[in-house]
Amino acid sequence: MKKHILSMALLALSIGGLTQSRYDYLIRGGKVVDGTGNPWYYADVGIRKGKIVAVGQLDAQKARHLINATGLVVAPGFIDVHTHIEGSIFRHPDAHNYVHDGVTTVITGNCGGSVTDVRGFFKKLRKTGASVNVATLVGHNAIRRAVMGEANRKATPAELAQMQQLVARAMAAGAVGLSTGLIYVPGTYAPTEEVVVLARTARRHGGIYASHIRHEDWRVFDAIAEAVHIGRQAHTPVHISHFKISGKADWGASARMIDTIEAWRQRGVDVTVDQYPYTASSTSLDVLLPSWVFSGRRDSMRARIADASVRAQIEAEMIDMLAKTGFADYSYAVVARCPEHPEYAGKNLAEVTALRGLDPNELAAQRQTIFELVVLGRVQMVYHKMSEGDVQRIMSWPLSMVASDAGLPTFGEGAPHPRNYGTNARVLGRYVRQLGLLHLEEAIRKMTSMPATRFGLEKRGMIRPGWAADLVVFSEREIADQATFEQPHAYPVGIYFVFVNGVPVIKNGQHTGRRPGQPLKHKK
Repeated sequence: MKKHILSMALLALSIGGLTQSRYDYLIRGGKVVDGTGNPWYYADVGIRKGKIVAVGQLDAQKARHLINATGLVVAPGFIDVHTHIEGSIFRHPDAHNYVHDGVTTVITGNCGGSVTDVRGFFKKLRKTGASVNVATLVGHNAIRRAVMGEANRKATPAELAQMQQLVARAMAAGAVGLSTGLIYVPGTYAPTEEVVVLARTARRHGGIYASHIRHEDWRVFDAIAEAVHIGRQAHTPVHISHFKISGKADWGASARMIDTIEAWRQRGVDVTVDQYPYTASSTSLDVLLPSWVFSGRRDSMRARIADASVRAQIEAEMIDMLAKTGFADYSYAVVARCPEHPEYAGKNLAEVTALRGLDPNELAAQRQTIFELVVLGRVQMVYHKMSEGDVQRIMSWPLSMVASDAGLPTFGEGAPHPRNYGTNARVLGRYVRQLGLLHLEEAIRKMTSMPATRFGLEKRGMIRPGWAADLVVFSEREIADQATFEQPHAYPVGIYFVFVNGVPVIKNGQHTGRRPGQPLKHKK
């Protein structure tokens, strides 16, 4: 079946330009899942000058290029609401890992980390080009660092006013909202009311408040309450990033978390969430230490670790944190990338401890390994701390969107989280086709119209005449993620065409090298 589909598509593409054209591309005979959540239907989709111009029974003779989508699904391009690409999009503008996974638009600047000069970022993006559309949040951590460094204290009135000016400038340049990463330095040092003021500033420009909340473990309900408080005080919609419960001792708490959000919505508070379809997270090694250790510059952190009495206090807090998560040791933590020691990639902290000549079964030795690595700089980790039951419960909830929390990895380098390559294909292959947890139409809604509406992306996320021709054509019988934790560098299968603004970026499963992506701004 696959060979037939591909050969017909190739033939049609080669002969379509011989006729007088009304359509640049006509995708013919596919099963259209339009992004709304409504039932699929068969139709042709006509594309011209970057827009969808017609949906229905269309005249193939009027197409310059004809794609035979018989047996395939035609859907809006996937919108990834949680990415971290601002630091790497200019090194990897083809964004292979995203477009091979059907993604046509990414929202970056999450978890409080973003560019502060949004206008300059968009200008450079337009000049260099990219294979995906890019929208950005403005990050609280980035703003606070620009004004206060990594100081562990409240902002002065003058500093807070300066932060407001930077947020307002970013929003005026097109940012879609304010993000926080309240687990990370320096955002973790900010009191709640500082975030309220900045979220209110973003809201005056039509922005949303998106948060990596302060805690995702046994303290998650306090963190949800803080996010809701910020939303209520700032009169802004709230979006909670990578919604999860992290820690074996609290597995199953997602049911109560969902009930908590539903209760707030019944009281008129606008809250939504996103999630990635995996039982492991990925962030820096730093989070295993108390946040106060990193106050000030990096050399301040090194001095604290070198001080025996301070280090004893650090270790005491680490022991308490580990016990409360329900894990016996740090073997749940796997190195994804350590520039100084690339040989550690893919090995957990117990295994790394053994490589360093220490007893891997001793917690004190594992902590010693953590200290020795953390002083080297940023070490990226994968943390296996979540349960499949919680992942499935959140995914089946109508208020959750699909997101990768991914960046732009260099193919073959390190052992990154597989979500960098296969997030959407995993949802469609495993949770829709194999497990039947979601209907196809509902899964597509979570990837398209729901995020577009939430983040104010105009005329994206649905198949409608006059809307942007961001489209993905895939086989619902074949689509599957191939990336695993053991072998993470692998693109999905079953995705044959991806259009970004009417231009084929993936054609017959291969990247075309084209970069038609645009900076996207919030609809005012």
